[in-house]
Parts: sequence; C-alpha cells; structure tokens
Amino acid sequence: MIKKAFLICAVFSFMLILSSFVTSSSFDEKSQENKAEGKIVYNKKKHSMTLSWQEFGSSGNYTITKGGSRLASDFVSVGSTSKLIFTDNKPNKDKYENYYKVTRNDITIILSLENQIFGSNMYFYDRKYEKAETARNEINSQFAAIGLGGSNGEWTIKRQAYYFKANVKDQTYDSGGSGSASSAEANSIELGFYSHIGGLGKVPSDVKLGAIFTRPHLSGGANATCTFWRSVENVAVMRDFAWTVSQSTSARRMLIESTSKYISDIGDTNFWGSGGFIADTHYTSSRPDWGGQQQWYTRNAVFPEGSGVMGGSYNMVWQGCVNSPQADDANSPIPTTPIVREKPFLFIDKDGEYKVFVPAWQRDRVGVSWSVTDMGKGQTQDLLTEWYVAKEGDTDVEINNALKAGKNIFFTPGHYALNAPIQVNRKDAILLGAGIASVTLEPTEKNTWGCIYADDKDGIIIAGLLMDSFNSTTYQIRIGEQGANADHSADPILLADITCRVGGVQSKNIQIQTAMQINSNNVVGDHFWLWRADHGSQKGGNARWLRDRCKNGLIVTGNNVTLYGLFVEHFQEYEVLWLGERGRTYFFQNEPPYDAPNQASWSSQGGRVDGFAAFKVANTVKEHHTIGMGSYAVFTGNDGNVNKKNGFEVPNSSNVKLEKMCITRFAGSGNIQNVINSTGGSTATGVKRLALYNNGTGTQPYDEEFDLPNRESYPSYINMEK
Repeated sequence: MIKKAFLICAVFSFMLILSSFVTSSSFDEKSQENKAEGKIVYNKKKHSMTLSWQEFGSSGNYTITKGGSRLASDFVSVGSTSKLIFTDNKPNKDKYENYYKVTRNDITIILSLENQIFGSNMYFYDRKYEKAETARNEINSQFAAIGLGGSNGEWTIKRQAYYFKANVKDQTYDSGGSGSASSAEANSIELGFYSHIGGLGKVPSDVKLGAIFTRPHLSGGANATCTFWRSVENVAVMRDFAWTVSQSTSARRMLIESTSKYISDIGDTNFWGSGGFIADTHYTSSRPDWGGQQQWYTRNAVFPEGSGVMGGSYNMVWQGCVNSPQADDANSPIPTTPIVREKPFLFIDKDGEYKVFVPAWQRDRVGVSWSVTDMGKGQTQDLLTEWYVAKEGDTDVEINNALKAGKNIFFTPGHYALNAPIQVNRKDAILLGAGIASVTLEPTEKNTWGCIYADDKDGIIIAGLLMDSFNSTTYQIRIGEQGANADHSADPILLADITCRVGGVQSKNIQIQTAMQINSNNVVGDHFWLWRADHGSQKGGNARWLRDRCKNGLIVTGNNVTLYGLFVEHFQEYEVLWLGERGRTYFFQNEPPYDAPNQASWSSQGGRVDGFAAFKVANTVKEHHTIGMGSYAVFTGNDGNVNKKNGFEVPNSSNVKLEKMCITRFAGSGNIQNVINSTGGSTATGVKRLALYNNGTGTQPYDEEFDLPNRESYPSYINMEK
C-alpha cells in the first residue's frame, strides 16, 4: 500500500479417568487436553465440575471462588482444599458459565471449560455477569499494551479474538457515549491488528455493541493505507461503526443501527484509505459514506433509501445490494450475486453448546442472508464432536490426522508453524480460522510445496486464514491438482477471507512461484488479499526485489471460477493470470511492484512489452467477464524509468468482456501507459477510465507459453498412518 485477567494456568500433570463423566471420546481429545492449562471435567449426569491443577504456592489450603464469566463482577467462595483436586457439586446451570479462581499464597490460576477448549487467545464476554464497559475496557487495554495500533502491531505474531455471548433481556454491551466512533466521547471498542470480534448469537441483533473504531497509525492518523488484518462479524452496532481500514479487513453479517457520516471517520477530512470489504450487512437508519477511500467492495448489503453519494474515488463495486448508489464513473452497482455461500461462523445454540453454522449456497441473491428472527439457510455442526479445535503450537501432523479422521478444523487465533502442508483431502472438509490465524511455512526439508494443499473434492471450505512464508515454496495455497477436471457445480469449493503474504515479516530470502493457484473447477472466492509485501519489519530498498521473490499472485486454470473482492498487489510478473474458461471477477484492486529495478528486468512477452499486466486473460481463453477493475501506478523503488504498457490484457474475443476499468498514478515517475490492449490512455495525464472492452480494436497481446508449476513440484500426500 502507499506506505501503506492476570492469568497464570498450571499445566495439568495427570489424566483423570472417570467413565461416567461426559467428555468427547474422539481421537483428538487426549492430545488437546494434555495441552490444556489446567483441567476441568464436567459430569453431565451429576451436573458437577471437577477441577485439578499442579501444585503451586508454598503452604496452606487452596481457596476456590467461582464467577459466571472470566471478568464477572462477583466471584463467590465455593470451598477450599489442601489437595490438587476439587469438585463443585453445584455449578451454574450452563456449564460454560463457570469460571474458577484457585488461589494460594497470593497466586491465582483461572480454570474454565472455555479456556480448556479454545486456549488463551480467545476472550469471551458475558453481559449477564459483567458490566457493560468490561469488554470494551479489556479490549482497548490489549490494543494499547501489545501495540496493536502502531507500526509494531503490523508485524506482531500475536493473534486474538473477542467473542460476545448473546445479550439477555434488554442488556447491551454499550457503556454509552456520543459522537463519531473516532472521538474519545464515543467510548468505542478499538480493534487492532490481527484481531477479530465475533457475536455468539444466532443473528447479529443478539449481540449489541456500542461503537467500533479502527485507528490508523500513519500520517498522524489520517492515513489508513496500512490498517490491515482485522475482522468483525455477527454483531449489531448501536451507535457508530467507523471501519477505518484497507486490505485484508472483513466486516460480515452485521446490523448497523446507526453510523456517522463517514464509514472511515477519524475526524479529519484529509483521511484516505485503500479499500476494504463488507458483506451480508444491514444499515437500518443512515447511509454511510466511504469518503476518503480509493476503492471498496460491498456485497449483499441493505441501505436505507436515499440518493446521496457514498464516497470513494476510483472503484466502488456494490453487488447484490439494496438501495446502492447510482452508476457513475466510480460506482458500479451489480444487481445480484450470481452464486455465493456465506462464511461459516461460531455461535452458541439454544442447548448451550458451541456450534458452527455453515450457510447454504444461494444463487442470484439480493440483500442479506439472515433476518432478525432467522439465521438463514444452512447446516449446524456441533463443535465438540464434529470439529478439531486447533491451538497455537499444534503441528501439521495433528491437523492432518484430524482431517483424515473426518474432523473439520477450527483454528483458534495463533501463529501456526508447520513443517509440512495442511492437506485437505476429503469432500466437504472445512478449515475455519479466527483472529486472523496465520499458517506459516517453516524452513524444513519437507516443506517445499506450500501452506495448504486442497484436493479436487466437492464442498471444501477454507476461510479466515493468512498464509505466510518463512520458507521458499512452489505456492502458498493450491486448490486441486494440475489438470483437475471434476464438476463441482452442485457443491462448489469456497475460499473466503484469504490472505497470502510474501515477505514483510522476515528478512531472509524467500522464493515462491505463485501465492495462490486454483486448478479446480467451480470455485468461489469471497475476498482475497494476495500481497507481495512492499514494506516490512526489515529494511527493504533495492534488496527486496531479489530477497522477496514471487512471480504471480494468482493463477487460475479451473473453469467456472467466480471471485468477489480480489485484491492483488506487487507481484513480479502477471499478478493475476487466468487460463480457465468462463471466469468471473467482481472488483479487482492492484498496485504493481514498487521495486522493479529497471525496465530490462521487468518486461513481458519475450521482452517486447514493458512490464506485466496486472490482470492477464490468456489468448486461449474464449469466455471471461470482469466488472470493476483498478490498477494504480506506484513506481518508487526503481531507476525512474520503469513503466507498464497495459493495466489489463485480454484476447480480442466476442465473449471476453471487461467492464469499468480504471488506472491512475499514485506516486513515482513511472506510468501505466494504457488501460487495456494498448488503448485507453496513459496515467501520465491523469486518471484514465474505460467503461467496456469487448472484442475491441486494441492490440491483442502476443501468444505466450506460461511457466506454470509442473507436476513434479506438487507433493504426494504424506503417509499419515505413521
């Protein structure tokens, strides 16, 4: 982008075997419990809780108190013991509403079933037991304490998710306030890097928050072009939602009861940001304004009636929305979403158990997937019996064994360091991340293939994960083997909220061929940011071109692939290379690599064409359609003489159609010399737009042989019998 409660838990040292106790009997229970920080066993028949812990403190009894939540206003005494085990025979009715403090000699540990299941990076709030301001105060103290708001937060490996239980009666989580969410008087929740807010109700109105704000850290708070990696879903915002963000930020399944004039309101009219993603969201009282944003993709939102503009400078796409802005140069309303499945989410069902809701596929949708009384069409899965809950420190062996045993994977927030790829090798398997969980390739001999390898199977879902690289690999995520040809039209593959990042975090040499490769047919992508980092925690300069190498952000060879909200930036050759038939992309955002050292080292088509197009549809493709395309020149790390011939390149074919294209220059001396196929004009004289290119008169690109990863670079499955 343009610069762009005290808690100590003892490790449980022995296993408690009580046959009458109700616990999961699945293969993965022992491995997860051994990692738990302390131990609670719930006896469903007796409705009792047995706690156990390792010895701590020097003398005296252990005293035990209990609250209904981790931050409950009141903890009451339930007993004391000299032993390392204690049974509470009268716990609260809901087994998850029992948090125990075990204290000895001024040392306290906290034990709960929720911590045992989800680990220490997920924070749960319950308004039934806590004050309205409790959650806000804790989240904001985290924001300040671990640097989630400043430049250091951008590269931390800390991950966190904040989950809110459904309100009871007329209670809310709003502690009151006034004004824009960016003002001190608003008492907003400030959401930082690698953070997620989730509501645990069935519908967004079950969890009512006051105001949410994301604070930019550049240019004195006016520049949000590096406000990345955060998300919010399944909540209602009562007062103001100032979502001041750019790439890899997702707001989904929300009820916005009120909002200030600007969705990106920092109280400064000089604000600017570089785009984001909102979907499945209902604004009930006022139309927001994305003023200051360069571009934005909004899908299946409902807005109040009105004719006012809603902001944005270059490329604003509104798909399947109710009361979207009228079409103009910057705004592209698209009546329906042709095929979509909303991202799965965690919730608590009426039986008090944690479940995952997996929404159904819908076609030609307009508006949101839910109502105030109905969570929508889909399937409910029990978390404890159908899923493996992964925690930071879990290995690729454990995760792959869980997949092999038929489990879906819920990644709690964390930085997952793997020695081999996750291999998704069965129909309808789901990988679901929370808190911007990151899957990281470690530099080992085995791991030369990638983070995630998905087989060519129906109904696979991969969502909410960041693919990182500490190792040179062929790709970071790959869907289907080379030559995959199965028909998944009845149950497509879904990829949602996916980030691939090459470079930025580490300073060693990283060589990757392509960040994402989609070989399967009938894949739907719902919000990607594929990013070769233009800046990072280490110094860059001219060394970055050779140190952090990646040719392509995305290669698509599968047919009938549909992508919504595609952000791809700074890769060294064609940033998107499309070889499959009947592809569709709704919204595309791009910046070329800043750091191409000279024109000779950055030329395409056998050296005959300056630079590489941002979006390349191969000459062999007969049918393709995109709407809302933006590519923006920022040639700053070079010799001052680097240009790009075309923003976009496609074959001159009657069934290949690109609509609403835009190019401009943000910084540097180099230019994008044409919008598409040598037509449309140069950024040297300002913004250039082209409403339609369809079998046009521009110069068709030269025919090319593309250097794709070969079969030998793909892994055979690891033998998971061992």
